[in-house]
Amino acid sequence: MENLGLLWDGLGAALTPMNLLYAAVGVLLGTFVGVLPGIGPAMAIALLLPVTYGLEPTQAFIMFAGLYYGGMYGGSTTSILLNTPGESASVMTALEGNLMARVGRGAQALATAAVGSFVAGTIGTLLVAMFAPALADVAVEIGSPSYFALMVLALVMTATVLGASPLRGLLALFVGLTIGLVGLDLNTGQPRLTFGVSQLVDRLDIVVVAVGIFALGEALWVAAHLRRKPVRVVPVGQPWLGREDLRRSWWPWLRGTAYGFPFGALPAGGAELPTFLSYVTERKLAKRSSAKGRGKDEFGQGAIEGVAGPEAANNASAAGMLVPMLALGLPVTATASVMLSALQGYGIQPGPQLMTEHADMVWTLLASLLIGNLLLLVLNLPLAPLWARLLRIPRPQLYAGILFFACLGAYATNLDPFDIGLLLVFGLLGLAMRRFGLPVLPLILGVILGPLMETKLREALTISGGDPAILWGEPLAIVIYAVLLLVLATRPLLSRWRSRTESRMVAEAAADVVRDDGAAVGTEGDQR
Repeated sequence: MENLGLLWDGLGAALTPMNLLYAAVGVLLGTFVGVLPGIGPAMAIALLLPVTYGLEPTQAFIMFAGLYYGGMYGGSTTSILLNTPGESASVMTALEGNLMARVGRGAQALATAAVGSFVAGTIGTLLVAMFAPALADVAVEIGSPSYFALMVLALVMTATVLGASPLRGLLALFVGLTIGLVGLDLNTGQPRLTFGVSQLVDRLDIVVVAVGIFALGEALWVAAHLRRKPVRVVPVGQPWLGREDLRRSWWPWLRGTAYGFPFGALPAGGAELPTFLSYVTERKLAKRSSAKGRGKDEFGQGAIEGVAGPEAANNASAAGMLVPMLALGLPVTATASVMLSALQGYGIQPGPQLMTEHADMVWTLLASLLIGNLLLLVLNLPLAPLWARLLRIPRPQLYAGILFFACLGAYATNLDPFDIGLLLVFGLLGLAMRRFGLPVLPLILGVILGPLMETKLREALTISGGDPAILWGEPLAIVIYAVLLLVLATRPLLSRWRSRTESRMVAEAAADVVRDDGAAVGTEGDQR
């Protein structure tokens, strides 16, 4: 109850006319950028981070909450109308959402995605308010060896478990850790990897790295593969849900939330697995109901359950990732990494001390997430046809605008032209990573967590007088390393099960299409 009282105080600080205006602007800007083709929420937030620089911390966090949820909603719009997921977590939404749009039910698909995002985001934010302070209280007692083990768990799982290739994930992680070394050694004061450039002494700004890798890298990649073909956008009307659609969506929203939040709160849990599990669950339940004569299995033809469940799981996971980020200082997704850089830009380091040293900021941020979530629903449902028109922007003009804002944001960080050169370097690195199939998330996490890992490692070795045995000398550290070994050992089995399940779903969908075509031909023959 105490946490709910603190959250209520945060709402009181956030609910002023000016703060509501900032929240509305954040929602609109986040949706505007997030709805564009190929741009996920992480890239949208990275691109719009400089917008918050001139604001007070409270106002910036309120706008940032709007940017966050707006970017998440924009990704679902692109998936449904263009079949172009902005990130891997939106793939499951695209499967049934685009099919619904093609049969004239795009409005219902957008509506169930928006309402499901609101339900999952609200429940997830309330769960964060309950669990993050408790986790922070426990984390205060964690020693340097266990904290180091936690970061190793997050990095290795992100690099090897979530991606398709462990080797490529580890290579991207190594690049990120190397970038994190740039600057002065915090203990000896010696410059590392600065190559005599004075601007590199103070370490690289994470905003420049994130905008370069996400925004500029994506723009260069699209430009390299650009074909002058018009983008086919499925027309959409005003989003709405009828009584039958609400009945079919309600339980998938709740089940998706139950899947998404725990996975989001785990180090390197991510949203890919819970959205996949949600889709599989809804498909099996629909098939079971159809077999019992309780309804029709529309999976493979545009089932609303296939949009409601995964989209709720995606947004609940996005809320869940705030738990390790705020309580432990561990970003577990690309979006969390960009959010962490925003907090660090105000001199705030997420971690065990955050809930006590910056309690007002934390509760205002959580309250702002609730406000942004509500404004997202109120503002964006009426504006859905407008966002659909944005998808018709020609790709050359679209990505020229992205390049302009990326350069403007990089320059605004320190008002130094050198940062624009760094932006180009990281943009080329992002292009190369996409070319060779290297995941971006391990690199970003390596840049952010690398310096903190180094600090905890040195603290532990200083305590032990240089004896490395201290790294596995605490019970929690032993448990963490055992979990890591168990996950790595079972990864091939999990990958094999997921591939087999996906193949079966594809085969079942193809069989449904053939069966429906055959029925249609038979009906035509009877009519003749």
